[in-house]
Amino acid sequence: MTTKKKYASFETEHRVRPDDIDMFQHVHNSKYFDYVMAARYEQMDVFYGMSMESFMERGYGWVVRTAFIEYKRALMLGDYFLVKTNIDTIDERGCKVHFVISNKATKKICCDGWFDFSLIDIKTNKAARLPQDIIDHYQH
Repeated sequence: MTTKKKYASFETEHRVRPDDIDMFQHVHNSKYFDYVMAARYEQMDVFYGMSMESFMERGYGWVVRTAFIEYKRALMLGDYFLVKTNIDTIDERGCKVHFVISNKATKKICCDGWFDFSLIDIKTNKAARLPQDIIDHYQH
């Protein structure tokens, strides 16, 4: 029986802005994807020490192949919230990242889900194999 590797999780705090609000006076569903992407951008640099810019310098970029989100409760204008993410799997084909967005004040989960990312060669816009040194970096 193989044991699944456990990766570190990281948390980023944000606040709901006026332009995040929809006509029903809560955060529009599409903004939750933006929140996760903004958190990952920061976490790649701050916690992993491998910023998006460093990937681009090597000629790589990350694209979303598949995404899943389950909404549980709404965030409202001015709410502070936490975006917690962790790598579920990473290999030469890409990585799957789980996330949970929770209201900081109530500690209740607003939504959770995952993103399946593929690495691309930014010159050709075609899928690229994830180099072993990058896989190793994320596994430490």
